[in-house]
Amino acid sequence: MASHRKSRTPGARVAGIRTPALATAALTSVALLSQTADAAPGDDRPSLEEVEKKVGDLYRQAESATEKYNAAKEKTTKQRKEVDTLLDDVAQRTQKLNEARAELGSYAAAQYRTGAGMPDTATFLLAETPQDVFDQRQVLDRMTGRQKAAVDDYVSQQTETMKKRQEATESLRTLTETQGDLKTAKATVQKKLADARELLSELTAEEKARLAAIEKRKQQEAARKAAELARQQAEQEQAEQQEREEAAQQGGGSSEGSGSGSTGSADTPPADSSYAAKAEKVLAFARAQIGKPYVWGATGPGSYDCSGLTQAAWKAAGVSLPRTTYDQVNAGTTVPVSQAQPGDLVFFYDDVTHVGIYIGNGMMIHAPKPGAYVREESVYYDGESAIHSIVRPA
Repeated sequence: MASHRKSRTPGARVAGIRTPALATAALTSVALLSQTADAAPGDDRPSLEEVEKKVGDLYRQAESATEKYNAAKEKTTKQRKEVDTLLDDVAQRTQKLNEARAELGSYAAAQYRTGAGMPDTATFLLAETPQDVFDQRQVLDRMTGRQKAAVDDYVSQQTETMKKRQEATESLRTLTETQGDLKTAKATVQKKLADARELLSELTAEEKARLAAIEKRKQQEAARKAAELARQQAEQEQAEQQEREEAAQQGGGSSEGSGSGSTGSADTPPADSSYAAKAEKVLAFARAQIGKPYVWGATGPGSYDCSGLTQAAWKAAGVSLPRTTYDQVNAGTTVPVSQAQPGDLVFFYDDVTHVGIYIGNGMMIHAPKPGAYVREESVYYDGESAIHSIVRPA
């Protein structure tokens, strides 16, 4: 998982998916601290800010490659099963073809021994393609019913066997290509992580301390933003509850959908009680994974990458999510950040390469990056502009 520290320029977003980036005190602190960490005149070593940015970029690139690896691995597994099935089918059809060939051979041998005037039966055994057999259809006019049935069976078995062999050959070719993609993605992940480790290993103890201070200030700012989001959501829920109570008084009865977690808009379906029950299972599972290490490509139970954690958590609630962030982002209904509910998936970055599970109050549980552990963290951990979308899976 990448560290997600890459600075981003605010861009246009569909309403309810991404809010404009804000200049924060954390970014100012980063700039001030990095200035004090610049190398001495004449020293060509990169500044602390440059190192942090490069490491963040490398983690992000590793994360992107990890999702490509996950997709290729899933595709490889599926294609291997298809190839195995086709090869089994080819083997069975080849056996049946051999049996049909043996039956025709027995007729040819009998005709040869008796001189029955039916030697042409053997010519079917010399045919290399179905077309060769069809070109000799005139032979059928001189055959008995059983012989004709044997020839028809042989032609059918040969045609189907050749068809399945071609399918198996094509599937094997596709599998080989996908295995190449898998190998490339794996090599990319390993290279990016190695480059990041090398950069960090060159820092002095003082520089590492300053880098930790920068990270702490970022976390403090993210926590402030999370608290602000929690306050906004509480105010919205209070206003909606008041509207429901007023509508109930005017209508002489309780309004529909006044239960817990029913916030929503005309375009956003509410998180009903059924969803809340599933979300409760999702969060219970996710919390039980806190402290387990991030490992790229991992799906549990001992370690996870980001999409592996979200997939496993929702599986605990009986919902099957796709393997990768690219597919998970399309596996539900997109809702505004202000209407996020516990259990929703929070996606990050333009290339949708990171995901966490929203737990309420502007916080989430996620598997962050290499060297880190599954943890609770603000959804603003990498700035407001990093949030791509919120998706409600079920």
